[in-house]
Amino acid sequence: HVQLVESGGGSAQAGESLSISCVASGFTYDSYCLGWFRQPPGKEREGVAAVGVRGSPVYEDSVKGRFAISRDNVKNTLYLQMDGLKPEDTGVYYCAALQLSPCLLAPLKLLGHWGRGTQVTVS
Repeated sequence: HVQLVESGGGSAQAGESLSISCVASGFTYDSYCLGWFRQPPGKEREGVAAVGVRGSPVYEDSVKGRFAISRDNVKNTLYLQMDGLKPEDTGVYYCAALQLSPCLLAPLKLLGHWGRGTQVTVS
């Protein structure tokens, strides 16, 4: 079965950088749409970025130019490099996976498999 395990969260000051990763197992990794979502305190889960099989990323507007999503199909690992962090980036970050094309955040959020999340706190 699909397993997704996030790691690398932590605390940062505004303007600093963090990188998080998600190791996947239990499915044909290189055929899946993968994405990152976050849930700020007291708010609903929201999309951050997604990357399809061909590696074309999509980003939520608030993170464009600051965050970069990437995937390693050999290591079965998804990454999110977060630069220029802001306090509003605070939340639990989740990775999601789904066999989906095109790879878009809305259907991935509705139908995807989820990890347990990793906390990112920006002050």
